[in-house]
Amino acid sequence: MSDAGASPDTPAVDPVRVRRAQWARAASLGQKVGYLLFLLAVVAFFAGLVVGWSDGFSTAIVGCLVGGSILLAPAIVLGYAVKAAEREDREAGR
Repeated sequence: MSDAGASPDTPAVDPVRVRRAQWARAASLGQKVGYLLFLLAVVAFFAGLVVGWSDGFSTAIVGCLVGGSILLAPAIVLGYAVKAAEREDREAGR
């Protein structure tokens, strides 16, 4: 018996690679948002210098830096882990 939707020409879907692609997308999104938060912190810093410093600028800058660090550090590590797993699969011929 064959699977209902599978044809002999269609390669089998590897669930490990599907899950790895999901983690790669999550890492990419985390990196983009983390770097965006760092950029917002820099913009807020210079805006505070130009407009006049207030507690709001300090809060925004610290919030962006903390949020960016919380997102960016694990996203970078996860991105490297996914790349290393892909490289290992290629070297092993999988």
